[in-house]
Amino acid sequence: MNARVALILVVLLAVLGGAAILYKRQDAARGPDASQALGQPLLKSLKVADVAAIRISEPKTALTVKRKDEGWVIAERADFPANAAAVREFLIKAIELKAGGSEPIGEKDRARLNLDSSGTQVEFQGADGKPLARIIVGKKYFKRDPDDPAKAPADGRFVLIPDQPERVFVVADPLAQASAQSRAWIDKTAFKAEKVGTLEVRHPDGNAWRIERSGDNAEWKLAAARPGEKLDISRANAASYMLSQLELADVAPADEKDTGLDKPVLVNATTLAGARYEIKVGKLMGEDYLVSFTSSTDDALEKRLARHVLLIPKAKLEDTLKKRDDMLEKKQDTKK
Repeated sequence: MNARVALILVVLLAVLGGAAILYKRQDAARGPDASQALGQPLLKSLKVADVAAIRISEPKTALTVKRKDEGWVIAERADFPANAAAVREFLIKAIELKAGGSEPIGEKDRARLNLDSSGTQVEFQGADGKPLARIIVGKKYFKRDPDDPAKAPADGRFVLIPDQPERVFVVADPLAQASAQSRAWIDKTAFKAEKVGTLEVRHPDGNAWRIERSGDNAEWKLAAARPGEKLDISRANAASYMLSQLELADVAPADEKDTGLDKPVLVNATTLAGARYEIKVGKLMGEDYLVSFTSSTDDALEKRLARHVLLIPKAKLEDTLKKRDDMLEKKQDTKK
């Protein structure tokens, strides 16, 4: 083993767990190839206009973001709308990637930096489906060793160009968008029931309530109120208002079976303008509810969303999903 190879291994062995290595070398000590690579774009021939699809593969999952007539969509989620701004930003970042450092690398160290099949493979495809460029995104790069590499914001990323498997590059962008998780790519615009006039919630156990009002500034009334019941107006306002503030966390795979939508919480809302929403809220998956809905509107986006099982953050629905007793004013204990 010559002195140069030994020095490279010492640097690469500085990897801490899942973190990246501290990459420090003086330009004068670099070989001719490394010096020439500094500051040069890694994907020189890639152009935004030529990219028709981005294929991202991780060890246990893969995702394809592709361009269609109606815009960017996610193929593995039944063409669910992708966030066009996020797609364009990622493409621009890929085109602007420049080598901030470069060193020769062997097979063992490629595995150590997740620059082999254990890394994130990104392929940019043309309209004919053929690859325009490929890159493997490996571990995070830190200028200083963080306390928790998994949570710390990275200073960059180790990357590898498959056509140059013997060389590792360091780029200044952490490439957080390089993920095969659909929540990183979806358009998070949700359906919204604005200015609700009637709201009814029915839980699977039979617990139910209905509130209604005659106008935007009118007071809410509890339908079929029982003796001693008094509606908490602030809770009624919150329950209805949150239906106009919904956002998406993710979209469920088309083959997702365990949704809880066979025994859902039913939410029926009618807006003051007459639009009707029938919402089914299923099981809680992590911090998100699985949700399906139909609406009477002609909104194109809502019609597309209605074809999917959505994931909506728990915090966006918990005010609406309260049970009857929780919608009432609480009786204050009187001191004798």
